[in-house]
Parts: sequence; structure tokens; C-alpha cells
Amino acid sequence: MKKNIFIALSSFFVSTTLFAQQNDDFYTPRTTNFWSDVKIGGGLGLGFGSGFTNIAVSPSAIKPITEQLSAGVGLQFNYLKSKGFYESTSYGANLIGIYSPAPMIQLSAELEQLRVNNTWFTNFAATNAVKENFWNTALFLGAGYTEGNVTLGVRYNVLYKDDNLVYSQAWMPFIRVYF
Repeated sequence: MKKNIFIALSSFFVSTTLFAQQNDDFYTPRTTNFWSDVKIGGGLGLGFGSGFTNIAVSPSAIKPITEQLSAGVGLQFNYLKSKGFYESTSYGANLIGIYSPAPMIQLSAELEQLRVNNTWFTNFAATNAVKENFWNTALFLGAGYTEGNVTLGVRYNVLYKDDNLVYSQAWMPFIRVYF
């Protein structure tokens, strides 16, 4: 009787151990390289009118950390000119974090650092120009609706100041495209 119990218990432990060794779903090593799932995208804006030019280029890249969380970096360049009145050039970098609680919802936080160079032309003459150069930091919190590679949403600059002369208001719509 003791021999049968010993054999039964031994068989149970051996089969459990063998079964545990065959469980391939417990750990799957990563077989892709770092760049294989990086998404590239950003924004491009062009505006032209009578004596008015606006050019904005903002490439960025994001890397999924989990199925719902991504993080990335970006560059930004903006040029704005109103002939005879105002000219502004800004350039810088940003860090972005994106969280998707559902496939169609995107929440984001974006920290932006820009070097801003503004020139006002007084009396419509370049010789009477007033120049202002400064660094501007913005922290945008946003929410958007995602369909495929495109997200349409709105973001809010929590560090916005009326007198910083970079953005005209704290609320800003956005379109993000990543491939």
C-alpha cells in the first residue's frame, strides 16, 4: 500500500514538473531589435497669404513601451512672417508620452522647449526693428480620437502665459500621424 502511494505521488510530481517545463507561454524572449516597432511621424504646416508666410515642421518618433503606453521625442521648427510688421523663428525639441486606455482614445503629455527669436518692425522699416530672443517651455496635456495611424484632438498648455508671445492661447487642436 505504501509502495502504491509513493508511486502515485512520485508520478504526480514528475508529471507536474514536466508539464511546467513544457509551458512555452510563460516567457517569450524579445526577438526584434529596438527600431523594429518605432513609429515615425509628426506634423507639417504651411500657410501663405498676401504678405504672410507660416511654415511649421515637427518630425517625431515614438516607441511602444507596452500595448497602451508609448514614449518619444521630436524636433520642431516654426517660421512666421507678416511682411513689414513681424517675423518669428522658433526651434527646439520635445518629449512626448502617449497613453491609450482604449484603441480609439489617446491621452498625451508633451514637454516642449523652444528657442524663440521675434522681430517687430516699427514704422514698417527694418532699421527700426525691435528684437526679442528667449527660451519658452510648454507642457501640453491632450486627448484625442484615433482612427488607424491618425489622431485628432485638442491639447492644453498648462504653462501658458498671456505675455510669452509664442502661442496665442492655451488650447490648441492637433493632428498626429505615425507610421
